[in-house]
Amino acid sequence: MTRQILSILSFPWVPVRYGKAPYFWLLSFAIFGWKYLYIAPTAKEIALLALSLLLFLPVYLYSFWCSGWRIYACIIFICAQGIMWAPYNYGGSTFCIFAATICSRLPDTRKAYLTLFSIGITIVSASLLMHLNSYFWVPALIFSIPSGAGAIISERLGRSNENLLKKQEEVEYLAALAERERIARDLHDLLGHTLSVITLKAELAGKLLDRNPEACKKEINDIEHTARQALAEVRAAVIGYRATGLGHELQSAKKTLDAAEVTLLSEIEQFTIPSAQENVLALALREAITNIIRHAQASQCHIRLYQQDAHVVLKISDNGVAGQTGAVRKGSGLNGMSERVLALGGSLQVQVAPDATGLHLELSLPLKEKT
Repeated sequence: MTRQILSILSFPWVPVRYGKAPYFWLLSFAIFGWKYLYIAPTAKEIALLALSLLLFLPVYLYSFWCSGWRIYACIIFICAQGIMWAPYNYGGSTFCIFAATICSRLPDTRKAYLTLFSIGITIVSASLLMHLNSYFWVPALIFSIPSGAGAIISERLGRSNENLLKKQEEVEYLAALAERERIARDLHDLLGHTLSVITLKAELAGKLLDRNPEACKKEINDIEHTARQALAEVRAAVIGYRATGLGHELQSAKKTLDAAEVTLLSEIEQFTIPSAQENVLALALREAITNIIRHAQASQCHIRLYQQDAHVVLKISDNGVAGQTGAVRKGSGLNGMSERVLALGGSLQVQVAPDATGLHLELSLPLKEKT
């Protein structure tokens, strides 16, 4: 309660989303002065009018911040002020109009309209019982009901817009999160593969330094070329574009395996592959080759790419060491690969050979774009 009062006393006095309109609405009290253009007010009447406005203003401002039963209390108080002024000044209808607009602050739309209807019934009943002048109840009814209904509709639209903005912010946050995850996966695949190649070639260059300087120089040049290519690919990954395709990755895989003295056996069918699927296949191939030269200690690698029904299938196997337990331990590379495949509606299987002498990867993707 104290916090709400302090929030009212501090400027702005109404929530920012309402703008300046609530302050301009207060100008409607000028209708109180219409009577005094032809009838001089008494000092008592002026004092009572000033007191009414001083009591009205904080309740009116409070209605923008309060909730629950306090909204009903504000409506009843302001509407009662209007009816009390009705026998003396028909400008009291202004209080009833303000009471009607406060109905929009009720969170339940049905209760808001029922309260607005109750205000209309109250005005009619009071006018009949107190024999009030038509100058009071006609504008009170004509302006209260439309103003209240308009305020209720406007409030609902405002809340809907706020919800949409919140959902939009949530979507933007999730999109940014997904983009960070994509960049993390791509950088892992790109740098993991490239740094493995650079390490391998650096080791080879060290061995060739004394016995074959020309071959050592060639490996050093290859290291420089690979590093520059990695820099370009990292930049491409950050902006979400991959300049190289599956064909380039196959050539790169052959060079990498040759440098690691691993024999490559390939069976590649030629057919059209959508760009999204080709990108996933290229990254999967890169990750698989990286794992082979890092961990497998293999002497042979078999790559097969073919079309089966409406799917493209990539199989990669080696004859290396799969591990003593024969189980596949998925790191961030395999996890990232799995996420990409599932996003396109495909499947990924990574298995250890029965004799634990090699790893077999099978990736299947639908050739049609996922809708």
